[in-house]
Amino acid sequence: MRQTLFYITLNSPFGWNPQGTADRPILHIGLGIVLLALLAAIAGYSYWVSRRSETAQKNFLRDLGWNAAQTVGLGALVYLLSPMRIFPVYGYGMMLLVGFVAAASWAGRRAVKVGIPRETVWDVAMLILVAGIVGARSFYLLQYGDRVYRNVTNVQQALMATVNLSEGGLVLYGGVILGAISYFVFCAIRRIHPLQLADVITPSIFMGIGFGRIGCLFNGCCYGDRCDLPWAIEFPAGSVPYTALLQMGFITPDAASSLPLHPSQIYSSLGGFLLAFVTATVFAYRRKAGEVLAVGAIFYPINRFLIEFVRGDEFTQMSTGLTISQLVSLGVFAAGTAYLVWLEMYGKPLSQTPARTEATSG
Repeated sequence: MRQTLFYITLNSPFGWNPQGTADRPILHIGLGIVLLALLAAIAGYSYWVSRRSETAQKNFLRDLGWNAAQTVGLGALVYLLSPMRIFPVYGYGMMLLVGFVAAASWAGRRAVKVGIPRETVWDVAMLILVAGIVGARSFYLLQYGDRVYRNVTNVQQALMATVNLSEGGLVLYGGVILGAISYFVFCAIRRIHPLQLADVITPSIFMGIGFGRIGCLFNGCCYGDRCDLPWAIEFPAGSVPYTALLQMGFITPDAASSLPLHPSQIYSSLGGFLLAFVTATVFAYRRKAGEVLAVGAIFYPINRFLIEFVRGDEFTQMSTGLTISQLVSLGVFAAGTAYLVWLEMYGKPLSQTPARTEATSG
């Protein structure tokens, strides 16, 4: 695991220190270098998009200039106004960002094929990202509130504990629930057919899960149970798994690392990428709007249900022998199966389902 990937420093905007310092033996990168890298990425992406339409080609320089001005302006504000002169870049947050950009870009390609603008995909992606994090954190606080607020003595500490993700604290199903609610509200406001857009973004959601679980590995959360397999991993002292095992008495304070554990984060990541491939293939051959969503709603719960057996941070609930995520998985699987049966029996063919609902209004 590696919670902090590197540091962005404002003291030396174009500095590059591979050795770091004595107290922070991690790479230090100047803010100027980070901004140049972002500008290069923005230019490359803008050029790639502009090649796909005449309108985008005409607006290429205007959009590139506006995006560059925003980036440089934000960097200047950070440099001039920030009281902090060094910022940690966490592995978890970085992988969320990578997953978000990759997933939204991939969904944009499918959106164009069904007549939905790329900009709409970015809008709904941002909404789902924010709602997903809020929902996932809220679900975690409901499930593990006693653990999170154990040492809280005042309101300030309570607020900090509520938003502190450095020790883990997101439950995916909570994000899915609030994200889904926000999604349908978005579609209603924009008058977009929710099933058409759902088919577009479902593969990208699984791609985002794939990258996000790599972030979990960097952070040390969502860790697995003990195992003796050749690919078992150990986490260093001070990590989330190490602390949890120490509190439960499975290791002693002088232990150099945690016990060998299942790399459940990697299992989940591979499952996410595999489901992204499967649902993208279904998208290419679907006959009715909503089929991709239905397939995802059936196969993801199976994946999550099985992985829960090797998770070490989940405990069974209500004397069922199943974790809360497994119980939710059973419900999602049943709903997904029932929805697919209904869709095959009563759903309209794809040709009769426009991307925008106003196309059907009188």
